[in-house]
Amino acid sequence: MKKRLQLLMCVLLLIGSIKAQELSIDADIRPRAEYLRGFGNLVPSGVDAAIFVQQRSRLKFGYTADKFSTYLSVQDVSVWGDTPQIAAADNNNSFSLAQAWINFKFGSGWSTKIGRQALSYDDQRILGGLDWAMQGRFHDAALIKYKNESGLKLDFGFSFNQNGVSRINTLFDPNNDGNVRAVFDYKGMAYAWLHKDWAKFSGSFLFVNNSYQNLDTDGQTPIDGTVNRQTFGTHLVAKPAKGLKIALNLYAQTGKFTETVDLSAYNAGLEVTYKPGKTLFGIGGELLSGDDNGGTDGEITSFFPIFGTNHKFNGYMDYFYVGNHANSVGLQDIYAKAVIKTGKSSSLLAKLHYFSAAEDIAGTDDTYLGTELDLVFTQKILPYATLKIGYSQMFAGDSMEILKGVADPSGLQNWGWAMLVVKPNFLKWSPKPKQ
Repeated sequence: MKKRLQLLMCVLLLIGSIKAQELSIDADIRPRAEYLRGFGNLVPSGVDAAIFVQQRSRLKFGYTADKFSTYLSVQDVSVWGDTPQIAAADNNNSFSLAQAWINFKFGSGWSTKIGRQALSYDDQRILGGLDWAMQGRFHDAALIKYKNESGLKLDFGFSFNQNGVSRINTLFDPNNDGNVRAVFDYKGMAYAWLHKDWAKFSGSFLFVNNSYQNLDTDGQTPIDGTVNRQTFGTHLVAKPAKGLKIALNLYAQTGKFTETVDLSAYNAGLEVTYKPGKTLFGIGGELLSGDDNGGTDGEITSFFPIFGTNHKFNGYMDYFYVGNHANSVGLQDIYAKAVIKTGKSSSLLAKLHYFSAAEDIAGTDDTYLGTELDLVFTQKILPYATLKIGYSQMFAGDSMEILKGVADPSGLQNWGWAMLVVKPNFLKWSPKPKQ
């Protein structure tokens, strides 16, 4: 910890010595208390609830000049009590580099952004920063970017990952341990994003190609060769009238899941919101294709939103596509929501989801999975501080028990949380203009 503090002081001194056009130092501190009794999966009958407090403590440095900018963010993500009070060292490995990138502007709208960074596009269904998770999500990547005054934006991104410095071969071990991490830990990525804004309409097209290291028959050991999977589609938003918004997602996945298994899947989502006054009303639905045999016929037809902010979708209790539900029966999600203004600086979100499987579930003819209620109260306390309190409850159907493999679930599946988000600015400095 002492070495980390010394490194941080060196960075501060170095930044302070630069004759910058603009220098900023900010923080993001967010303790979150949670009560879990059925979060992410059904809890069996007789099992006690989990309670803990987790905290992100993030320090952010930004520097901007005429044709150059850079950003550095370091963070500690820990659970209250996971470090002994009088320990000589912090051995919980909670300190990490969240982002560190440099940006050069070439002129005529072109620029490049290189380093560790969050990739967030459109509604974050496919590529998102995952800010709900305390650690967030980052990619080590190089981007070429273009934008003009007419609302056209174009990004090209590239990434190549290795486990460390090596003098022989480029085998990449995804450390998947037989779970969904193999989807996230790609060896290489290349993507293109095209976006255009008009007066009452905007549209985006995204194409992502990921290459994954081939694994031996044990599903663990990396071997020569890679397989490639493509995710591509469009995000469209129309605002035909005051207060009315229509958003459409259409995506497909193709390529090879493994050397011997093909991938062919799709995702479609539609949401309509209307805000006649201070209250927003919305209805929507999403279909993510599924697979009823796990690829035993040589093809996976289950869609997975690879690097999205998946907590934002399909219920806040994270029963689907948040480290789970991969290569499964897919999902049909029909929902309604309302955001009610409860005060000058406060609001209440209420959202109801109706879940069913997109494919048959082995052992039952019933595809209904359950209904989830999400409530979130938000209160802005200060310009840089916000309090959020949430409660969710899952009313699971019998098929959910079969899908999740819980034979005797508790009659009450719920989750409550409270989070304080504080984002103060410690320093924002620019040199005084010459008189």
